[in-house]
Amino acid sequence: MMTYTFTIRNEFLNDGFQAVQARPEDTEEVLSLLIETASWLKSKGSSQWNALLQGEDSHNTPAAIRRGDVFVFKKEAQVAGMVILMQKPSPWDLKLWGDKAHAEDGALYLHRLAIRRKYARTGLGKSILEWSSRGIQYENKSLVRLDCGADNVTLNTFYAGHGFRYAGARDGFSIYEKPVEV
Repeated sequence: MMTYTFTIRNEFLNDGFQAVQARPEDTEEVLSLLIETASWLKSKGSSQWNALLQGEDSHNTPAAIRRGDVFVFKKEAQVAGMVILMQKPSPWDLKLWGDKAHAEDGALYLHRLAIRRKYARTGLGKSILEWSSRGIQYENKSLVRLDCGADNVTLNTFYAGHGFRYAGARDGFSIYEKPVEV
């Protein structure tokens, strides 16, 4: 597993959810969480993450775990939530962020924040989002960037309401960034 220089500043969130870097042995449970989330989104009428239901993982989560980009939030040894924090922009990030995105841009790229449905409405999603800019510190990273569908009012409101600055829209997606708190 490739390791990056980071420090988990807040190991515990909310009611005992432990933040840890995902390990290869977490892969099956992480993929299960992503499928569960994609199924739930589909049941709500959203096509977001539908490719996961056809076995397509645009973020290649197993490789992201091996790279050290995936963090899980465990409760009693079960993965309750997850997030991908990429230190280098993906091709998708390069497309959305354009000239701002490059390997030395000082940004982490947040993808696939997901919560097990049994932990929905516990505040875990909000806590993971805040943790991404406050609870972990990477060497030479000063921003967290993310995107969501421009027409997803709920997510746009969620990100803006948690300190992410709207940085524009491209190809039907809103892009946001937030300074890392040191």
